[in-house]
Amino acid sequence: MIKYFENKQPHLGENVYISETAMVIGDITLGDEVNIWFGAVLRGDMHYIKIGNRTNIQDNSVVHVTTGVSPTNIGNGVTVGHGAIIHGCTIEDDCLIGMGAILMDDAVIGSGSLIGAGALIPPNMKIPKNSLVVGSPGKVIRQIKEVEREMILERPQEYIDLASIYLNE
Repeated sequence: MIKYFENKQPHLGENVYISETAMVIGDITLGDEVNIWFGAVLRGDMHYIKIGNRTNIQDNSVVHVTTGVSPTNIGNGVTVGHGAIIHGCTIEDDCLIGMGAILMDDAVIGSGSLIGAGALIPPNMKIPKNSLVVGSPGKVIRQIKEVEREMILERPQEYIDLASIYLNE
């Protein structure tokens, strides 16, 4: 569902898929080929949310903002896994955020990084590019390997292809 909030409306790029049970509310900009899956909630009510091209927000994830302080910016080619919480932070291009991860206010995830399932990224944490982060609180354990980089780069196309099937059903 796409919903206005206080005269703010979502703006959608081309070939965007939003599941019937997802909520996209308020001051939100979605790039081209973005897909928002079942039960996901994007609330651009108290600040803006900007999501780049070819990004997927998977089932039951929540993307919100810090009231009047921190927007949420998600780059191009990002995968946000099932049940993740993204709150008032920045995710640079070509990242994978694992299932159930929590990213808190003013955190910055450097491009090409992989945040492990269930990781907690506390407020103001800055993750260097191409990092593998696990744990609660999250710790950088190493740079990602080439096989991980390939998986991160391939995942958005897999979800674009899946969204295409849903769009044509």
